[in-house]
Amino acid sequence: MATAEMAAPVGEAVPVFDRNFDGFMNFLNSEASPSISPKRFGLVFRVDMQTLAAQAHVHRNTVRLAPDTESIQSHLRESVRVMRAAADISGSIENAIYWFKNYPLPTFDYKTPQDLVSEKRTEALIKYIQSLQAGYTG
Repeated sequence: MATAEMAAPVGEAVPVFDRNFDGFMNFLNSEASPSISPKRFGLVFRVDMQTLAAQAHVHRNTVRLAPDTESIQSHLRESVRVMRAAADISGSIENAIYWFKNYPLPTFDYKTPQDLVSEKRTEALIKYIQSLQAGYTG
C-alpha cells in the first residue's frame, strides 16, 4: 500500500514512512515556514484541527490562523520527540503512531503517550521509552 487511507486534500496523500524518520520529518515540514505543519501533522496522526488545538491547549482558531505560534509548535515538537524514541524501538513510524495514539501505559495510569504529551509529561515518557529500549537491548 503506497499511502495511508484518509480523506486528505488533493495533493496531500500521506506516504508510508516505514523506518524513514527523515521522510516523516520532511513530510511534516511546512513549505511556507521552518515549522512543523499542523495540517500535515493532523493528516499523519489522523486528528482534526479542533482536537489538535485541544491537545496543544490553544483556541481552535489558533491552529489555523497562527500555526507557527510557540504553543502549537512546542506541542508538535514534543510529539515528534516521542515519535522518534518510539520509532527507534517499534520498527516503523506507522507502528509508533499507533502506539502513540492508542496504547494505554500502566506506568502512567493507563494514559496514552498522546495524552501524556498533551499533559506536558514528555520527559517522563521519554525516560520510560529509554528504559524499554535499555531492557530490549540490554
